Amino acid sequence: MRPVPRGTSAGFFAGRYKVAAEDFEVEEVPAYTPSGRGDHVWLWVEKRGLSTLDLLHALAGALDRDEREFGIAGLKDAQAVSRQWISLEHGDEARCAAAAGERFRVLRTSRHGNKLRMGHLRGNRFGVVLRGTAPEDLDKAQRALGELARLGVPNYFGEQRFGKRGANLQKGLEVLRGNARAFAARMPRRVFGLLISAVQSEVFNRVVAARREQVHRLLPGDLAFLHHNGAVFAVEDLSREQARADRFELSPSGPMPGPEMPEPMGEPLRLEREALAALDLGPEAFAGLPFRLGRGERRPLRVPVEEVAAAAVDGGLRLSFTLPRGAYATAVLRELLTETIWFGG
Repeated sequence: MRPVPRGTSAGFFAGRYKVAAEDFEVEEVPAYTPSGRGDHVWLWVEKRGLSTLDLLHALAGALDRDEREFGIAGLKDAQAVSRQWISLEHGDEARCAAAAGERFRVLRTSRHGNKLRMGHLRGNRFGVVLRGTAPEDLDKAQRALGELARLGVPNYFGEQRFGKRGANLQKGLEVLRGNARAFAARMPRRVFGLLISAVQSEVFNRVVAARREQVHRLLPGDLAFLHHNGAVFAVEDLSREQARADRFELSPSGPMPGPEMPEPMGEPLRLEREALAALDLGPEAFAGLPFRLGRGERRPLRVPVEEVAAAAVDGGLRLSFTLPRGAYATAVLRELLTETIWFGG
C-alpha cells in the first residue's frame, strides 16, 4: 500500500472525520425531480449508518417487494447520514410514505413516469465535521477550499473502490494476470465487475498522482474532457484549449483502460503506459473480458468543487461542498488533512 500525493498551498491541518455517522452527511443532487404524475412512486429517504443496498433490502421487506424492483441513482456511504431518491413501480404511495426502520425514514414521496437508473444524478452535496482541529485551522480550511474551487480537485477514486485493505484490487490483478474467463465462471458478474473496475481505478489514480502538480494543465498529446457533456477530444491547439481549461470548461483526462478507450499521445501516453506496467499489465490485459466488462473510457483528472464553506463548530470544523457524480468526498479531504489516506496497492 502506498500514499497518493495530496495538499494545497494553503497547508495541511489535523482532523478526524466520521467519528460519528452524523459527522458525515451526503445529500443527492438529482438530475431531475419527480413530476408528481406517473406509475413510479419516488421516495426521498434518509438513512443513518446503513448502506444503500442494505436500505433496499429493508424497504423490500417493509413493502413486500423484490429488491430488484427498486431504482436508485447512486450508492451512498454507509458510515454517514445520507438522503437520496429511490423509485418503485406501481407502489402504494401511502404505504411507501409510512415505511420506516431503525436506521431509515421516508421524508416525502412523489410520482414520476420512469424508474430511477444508476447515474441519474448531477452530484452530491456533502457536510463533513472534522473533530480535533485547532482554532487557526478555520482560516486554513477556508483558503484551501477557495483554492480547490478555483483549480478543481484531483479526481482520485476513494479507498472504498478497492475493497477492504485493497482486497478487490489484489484479486482483480490476479484475474487479469491469469485466465479471466475461468475466474468469471466461478463468481457472480457483479463481483467480477467490481474486481476489474478496482484495477482500472488504480491505473487512473496512479496517472493522477503522476500529474498531481499539473492536474489543471493540458500537455501536448492530451485528450481533453468536456465537463458539460463528457465528450473527449484530442488537443490540437494547446494555448486555445488551455484557456478553456482555465475557465473550467474542460480538463485533461486519464485512463480507465480497456479496448474501447481512446489513447492520448506523447507524454500523457507514456505516463499511462508506465502506470499499467507498474502493475505488471499491458493494454491487452482488458481485451476479451466476459460480460463486456472493462471496455474502457476516459475520466477527467480533476473535477469542480462548488458551494464551498467552512465554519467552526463545537470540537472542530464543519466543511460543506458539492461534487459532481462519481467524485469522492475523500478527494477533497485529502487536500486538507495531514493524515495520509491510502488507496490501492
